[in-house]
Amino acid sequence: MDANLAKRNELLARKVISGLKSRNMTGYYAASGEEALKIALSLIPEESSVTMGGGMSVHEIGLVKALKEGNYHFLDRDAMADKRAAMLAAYDADFFLSSVNAMTEDGILVNIDGNANRVSAIAQGPKKVLFIVGMNKVCDDVDGAMKRARNVAAPANAQRFGLSTPCSKTGSCMNCKSPDTICCQFLITRFSRHADRIHVILVNDYLGF
Repeated sequence: MDANLAKRNELLARKVISGLKSRNMTGYYAASGEEALKIALSLIPEESSVTMGGGMSVHEIGLVKALKEGNYHFLDRDAMADKRAAMLAAYDADFFLSSVNAMTEDGILVNIDGNANRVSAIAQGPKKVLFIVGMNKVCDDVDGAMKRARNVAAPANAQRFGLSTPCSKTGSCMNCKSPDTICCQFLITRFSRHADRIHVILVNDYLGF
């Protein structure tokens, strides 16, 4: 990554981390995916039960691989035949892993979901939630974050899942009510009532959608 952009990301991350702190959440900055992986593993004690929503960023830094190969109880939803049971198990996990669809410079997290398993676990249930967030997902404000979630993340995810939504064909949100829509629930996390529950690792990289 260009050194000037890396420096910009580091400075912006400081602002985001300060915003997260004011919202009773904890932020970290990683200069690379490798550093992000080290921070994540330092936060997750061995033998912890860990699960996740659909987060490309978590895979991209190698965290899923490390948890599967390490001394952790990783609940792999994709490997479980009973998907509903897998989703329900997430609510009692020690750690829930995710990314965000977008977030603001002052630490507000924005997520959109189709089945609500991800946003509901972020809001309530797992003891701790750990987000892996590329700096490409940081937006000026909530309005910008919502636009990013709907016009960047949602179309890309609809295409990834092979869904027949208008956005998968046009590349931008059409505010649809398609049976395949993944924009069913919107979660804006502006404060965490429980200290030390939500942790956000900001990564100096382009991760996820």
